[in-house]
Amino acid sequence: MQNIFTKALRNPFYRTGSLEILLFFAGWGIWWSFFQIWLTTKQGFSGAQVGTIYTFGSAVALVLMFVYGSLQDKLGLKKHLLIAMVGCQVLLAPFFTWVYVPMLESNFYVGAMVGAVYLAVAYLAACPVFEAVTERLSRRYSFEYGQARAWGSFGYAMSALAAGFLFTINPYLVFWTGSAVSAVLLAVLLLMKPENKEENIAAYENSEERNKAVKSPSLKEIIKVFGIFDVWKIIIFVILSWTFYTVFDQQMFPEFFTRFFATPEEGQQAYGILNSVQVFLEFLMMGLVPVLMKKIGVRHSLLLGCLIMICRIGGCGLASTPLGIGLIKLLHAPETALFVLAIFRYFTLHFDTRVSATLYMVGFQIAASVGGIIFSVPLGSLRDSIGYQSTFLTIAGIVLVATLYAFCILKKDDRDVEGQPLEA
Repeated sequence: MQNIFTKALRNPFYRTGSLEILLFFAGWGIWWSFFQIWLTTKQGFSGAQVGTIYTFGSAVALVLMFVYGSLQDKLGLKKHLLIAMVGCQVLLAPFFTWVYVPMLESNFYVGAMVGAVYLAVAYLAACPVFEAVTERLSRRYSFEYGQARAWGSFGYAMSALAAGFLFTINPYLVFWTGSAVSAVLLAVLLLMKPENKEENIAAYENSEERNKAVKSPSLKEIIKVFGIFDVWKIIIFVILSWTFYTVFDQQMFPEFFTRFFATPEEGQQAYGILNSVQVFLEFLMMGLVPVLMKKIGVRHSLLLGCLIMICRIGGCGLASTPLGIGLIKLLHAPETALFVLAIFRYFTLHFDTRVSATLYMVGFQIAASVGGIIFSVPLGSLRDSIGYQSTFLTIAGIVLVATLYAFCILKKDDRDVEGQPLEA
C-alpha cells in the first residue's frame, strides 16, 4: 500500500488533481456541514421550510448539472468551467452576509430561490464537475481515481472539524473561511498546469485514452444519453437511494444529533467532531474501495453500499444515545465510498467514456436532485409530525425497496462492456 501511495505522489497530475479536489471539498465542507443547523437554530426555520430551501436548490441544480456535464464533455480536460465556478465560490461570504439573509428575512420564498441559484451554480452542480474532471484525469494520466477523490474527503473532514469550533464563536466565520479557501483553489487552478510540460505528458499519458478523446462527443451524442433505457433504470435506483445523502445526512441528521446534548453549542461542537471523524474514515475508505471493487466487482459494491445505507439510517431510527447514534453514523464512510466510486465505474464500464461527465450528471447527480425535489418537503413535513426517528425508519424502508430493485436491474460486470473494461 505504501509503495502504491509513493508511486502516486510522484505523478504531478495526481498531485494537482488531488489538491484541487481537496480544496474544493474543504471550501464547501467548512460551511455546508453546518448549513442545516444554521437554518434551524440561527435563522429559526421549520423542517418544512428547510425542506423547501433544499428542494429549490435541487431543482436549480437539476437543470444546471446537465448543462455543466454537456459543457465539460465538450471541454474534455480543459478547466475553464472549474475556474468560473470557483470564481463564484469566492463570493460565498459576501453573498450570505449581505444578500441571502436579508432576502430570507424580507421574503422567504424569493430569498430561497435566489439562494438556490447561487448554491447550485457555485456548489451543488459544481461538485460532480470536479469529480468528473478528476476521474477523467485519472484515466488519461495513469492514476487511481479513488486515491485522488479520497483527498476531497480529507479536506471535508478537516473543515468539518474546524467548523464545529468556528460556528460556536460566530456562525459567519464558516462562510468567510469558505471564501478564503476558494481563493486559494482559484490560484491553484490558474497556476498549476502539469500538462504544459512535455516530460510529464511523455511519462504519464495513456495513449489509448488520448486517442478516444481526440473526437469530442457531439451535442446529439450527449443528448442521446436521455434515450438509453439502461440509464433510466439507474436513475430510478439513485432516486430511491442516494437521494437520502442529502435528505437524511444534510437536511435532518445535524439538528437531530445536537438535540441529545445539554446546550446547542455543546451539540454543535460534538457534531463537528463526529462529522470530521466520519469523513476522515471516508478518506481511508476511498483508497480501499477500489481494491475491494477488484475483489467483489462493481455491481456487488453498489449493492453492498445499499445494505450499509439501510443499516445506518434504520439504526439511527432505533438508537437512543448520542454515542450509539454517532457510531452508527460512521457507517456513512464505507457507504459513501462504495456509492461514489462504484457508480462512476459502472458508467465507465457499461457506457461510452467520452460522455462520462454527462452520464454521471444525469444518471447520478441529477437523479439525486430529482429525488431531493420529490422527498425533501414531504419528509420534512413528516419529521414535523412524527419526529426524526420514525422518519428515519421510513427512509430505511424506501432504501430497502431500492436495494431489491437494484438487485434485479444492475448489469453484471461482464455484460455489455461498452466502455473501459475492468481488466484495464
